[in-house]
Amino acid sequence: MRKKFDENLLTELRNLKTEDVFKRLGLYYTIDRDFVPVGDKTTKRFNVSVNNQVFEIVSTGVKWFDTRLKKGGGGAIDLVMHLFEIDFVNAVKKLTGQL
Repeated sequence: MRKKFDENLLTELRNLKTEDVFKRLGLYYTIDRDFVPVGDKTTKRFNVSVNNQVFEIVSTGVKWFDTRLKKGGGGAIDLVMHLFEIDFVNAVKKLTGQL
C-alpha cells in the first residue's frame, strides 16, 4: 500500500512563491534588478544556482519559466522537480526537509 502525502501539505507547497522556494532550500539566487516585466508588473527574473548549474527563472507568484531550457510550470513541487531533476515524491521530501 502506498503512503500518500497530506493534501493540505501539498496545497501549501504548491502555493509557495518561487523566491520562497529558493529561501526554503537555501539556494544561492539573485534577483535581476534590470529586468523590466512586459505584462504583470509583479514578474521577477532570478538567477539561481543548483548543483553547479545556473538557471534563469522568470516568475510571477507561483508560476515559473526557465528561459534557457524553455520549460515552465506552476508551484514549488514542479519547480523543485525541474531544478533537481527528481520525481514528485523526492521533491515533496526535499521541500519538507526529509531529503
